[in-house]
Amino acid sequence: MAGPFKQAFRDAQWCLRHGGLHGFSAAVAGRVADTPVTFNVHAPLLEHPVTLRVPSTDVSTYKQVVTRQEYAVELAKRPVTIVDAGANIGLASAYFASRYPDARILAIEPEAQNYDLLLKNTAPYPNIQAVRAALWSESGVIGVVDSGTGAWGFRTEALTDAMAANSVRAATLDELLDEHDFDHVDLLKVDIEGAEVEVFADTSAWIDRVNVVVAELHERYRTGCLRNFYNGTPGFPVEWTHGESTIVARRDWAAAGKSKASQRHAA
Repeated sequence: MAGPFKQAFRDAQWCLRHGGLHGFSAAVAGRVADTPVTFNVHAPLLEHPVTLRVPSTDVSTYKQVVTRQEYAVELAKRPVTIVDAGANIGLASAYFASRYPDARILAIEPEAQNYDLLLKNTAPYPNIQAVRAALWSESGVIGVVDSGTGAWGFRTEALTDAMAANSVRAATLDELLDEHDFDHVDLLKVDIEGAEVEVFADTSAWIDRVNVVVAELHERYRTGCLRNFYNGTPGFPVEWTHGESTIVARRDWAAAGKSKASQRHAA
């Protein structure tokens, strides 16, 4: 089978296995209409079902978060405050809420359609607060840009006149923490498609309020993501990787066996 048809067949199989006949029908209908169709998945690790779109990158995101457990990060303590920056459709937030039911979770997502599904997927969890915004280096308004990689790849950029219809609020982390009464963040998950360059350029206003950072770094998209991330996380002597994520932690938050990084990278 040719590439696209083979992928469509695999998607249909996956949707049948995880979403039953409704999932299979959604996969077929979405491919025929060439527009995403939603279906529900009862994930074993999540307390409540989640809604996915097909065809879209939602299935790949599900595999990353639920199947491969990208955010099953081993820590010395249980986090009670979590920020999910780049929350997409809410799968990571739902995973955190299911794993840490006593934690308060702030889910931040800039893209409108992803945010609508984020609201739906996190509605059953009273400990998740969702906000439509983009984490950024300063307050204001910025543009949301389709990178062409699917629903998980929307990026934020400085606003131009051409982006007026696709703009969103930009906010700093300390601003959002204050607005939602988070005095500190035990676990900061960051997957913001290259905006690490701006967000970690100057962390002086908020980094002392954070204990662990779990970040997917996008140096392949934007030079400077690695440099700014490492320069912006002083005081985190323990570092390791899990899946596609880089984790840095305060010493008392690192689980036993996690060794001190031999060298903090500075690209």
